[in-house]
Amino acid sequence: MTTARPDLDPELRELLADMPLMSRLSPEVLTQLRRLPSTPVESFLAHRQVDRREVTVPAKDGTPIPLSVFRPANSDPTTAAPCVYWMHGGGMVMGDRYSQIDIPLEWLDALGAVVISVDYRLAPEVTGTTPVDDCYQGLLWVAEHTAELGVDPARIVVAGASAGGGLTAGVTLLARDLGTPAIAAQMLICPMLDHRNTSTSSLQYSGEPGVWTREMNEFGWRCVLGDLADDEIPAYVSPALADDLTSLPTTYIDTGSAEVFRDEDADYATRIWAAGGQAELHVWAGGFHGFDALYPQARVSATARRTRTEWLARVLTPDSAA
Repeated sequence: MTTARPDLDPELRELLADMPLMSRLSPEVLTQLRRLPSTPVESFLAHRQVDRREVTVPAKDGTPIPLSVFRPANSDPTTAAPCVYWMHGGGMVMGDRYSQIDIPLEWLDALGAVVISVDYRLAPEVTGTTPVDDCYQGLLWVAEHTAELGVDPARIVVAGASAGGGLTAGVTLLARDLGTPAIAAQMLICPMLDHRNTSTSSLQYSGEPGVWTREMNEFGWRCVLGDLADDEIPAYVSPALADDLTSLPTTYIDTGSAEVFRDEDADYATRIWAAGGQAELHVWAGGFHGFDALYPQARVSATARRTRTEWLARVLTPDSAA
């Protein structure tokens, strides 16, 4: 029996009809996907006045972790800018620091933010806490170099999409527990938060081709968890496991009604509220996983992206920063 599930937004359905879809991932398919060329970052910078800088920072084991720093050109050097620290998507098995970079670059345009994107190591080549640790080490470097970067240390936002959203949540928990660095806000875009894959939405988006299915999600989690037993999985890796969601920075979470992560994302916002924290949750009707990144021209995508920017503008206004 087919599980009932929310319909796709009509405009998104029409756009998605031309995209090749699959239901499962395998090591062989992952190898093929990794060989596909990504969109050159220069195509996103061509119409912008941006100063770009490439740096590396050491991971906990000494491995160089690349960071890309984008700053509005001709910005006032005497005024410290807000910063968005970006973690890309790709199921923790694909992508690089330029993946979905057009999303935070909109905040460079609209808010004058310095955008810094981290190239964390991918599973299955690394497992366990390594990806989130890489992201955290990069964030520490940013916090330690705010004067050099022209960044306001009180206005550092962490953000990410899909796997990057899950890593953002993990980094935020890690920073809270270790007491540093200060994070002004976290933005979780369709975040990958729960390795258990047992929610209603996970079951709804199973067995048929899609942008990101339950089976594909299981593959990504198997890659990153490696040999960890269930009772050994840290909440920094699978943030839905966190028992304590107190003392988190103000949080933005969005997801689609027609995607596998819908319920775990809504649940995370609910638990932040239950812990006395502040979260803004948007569930975009008819949105599939990553809809606004794949098809930013769609009306619901434009609304979702504009709403995030408006939220960030409120958070990053000094007199109202939470």
